[in-house]
Amino acid sequence: MLEYDELLDVSGLACPMPLLKMKQGLNAINKGRVLHVITTDRASVRDFAVFLKQAGHQLLEQSEAGERYQFWIKKG
Repeated sequence: MLEYDELLDVSGLACPMPLLKMKQGLNAINKGRVLHVITTDRASVRDFAVFLKQAGHQLLEQSEAGERYQFWIKKG
């Protein structure tokens, strides 16, 4: 498990809320900081990957355990 600067748990929220909350979380931190996002929405796997690639942020790690998805994102 990677270290992170901010934790955002959006478990229980459905698309598009996890993506919107993740965008807000990234806007609230400085460049180079790491945001750890936890979600239960399967669509987040695809949505996050597309957004992060377009926005220039780096997905450091992603894990899946049951219906729980975790992302470590470095703000670009």
